[in-house]
Amino acid sequence: MAHEKILIVEDEEIVVLDIRSALESSGYVVAATANSGDDAINKAAEVMPDLVLMDIVLKGTLDGINAADKIHALFNIPIIYLTAHTDESTLQRAKMSQPFGYVVKPFRERDLLITIEFALYQSAMEKERSALIHQLEDALSQVKTLSGMLPICAACKKIRDDKGYWNHIEQYLKEHSDAEFTHSFCPGCAEKIIKGSDKKM
Repeated sequence: MAHEKILIVEDEEIVVLDIRSALESSGYVVAATANSGDDAINKAAEVMPDLVLMDIVLKGTLDGINAADKIHALFNIPIIYLTAHTDESTLQRAKMSQPFGYVVKPFRERDLLITIEFALYQSAMEKERSALIHQLEDALSQVKTLSGMLPICAACKKIRDDKGYWNHIEQYLKEHSDAEFTHSFCPGCAEKIIKGSDKKM
């Protein structure tokens, strides 16, 4: 059963009642209702819904598209438009605000609920992708890589840094990567050390 919070922005009370009934019978929570663009922005800030159902023609100075733009910019909440207006200029303006759906009045309850379900799913997937991108960016910011030509002494194997100082290879790699070092002997060196010890005895 769904429990997502939905904000209804509609200035016709009878339509609000119909939408509320459809949503609540499907398990959604009507977090608030608003009848103007300014009221919609204030209610969105107050209840932080998972989705906004937005009429385009509203009372006040802001229409639904202006209000949707501000809600999306401020809170990144998905918007579904509910409107009787399907003229080309309105559609083009609505598209620019990147809605998650566009339901034309009068609408069938089933069409509305399907649109809501898909919008919520799409929103969840976008949030998941965004979280993964942030995790990858954080991981990449912690990765140190070495590239380009490294001046290294052929005799002592020290490396010259970009300031002209010669550093032991362990120190240079530790400062320019996330590598940690433990010291031991490779088989060849170990054999030489053992043979050297035997000669001294």
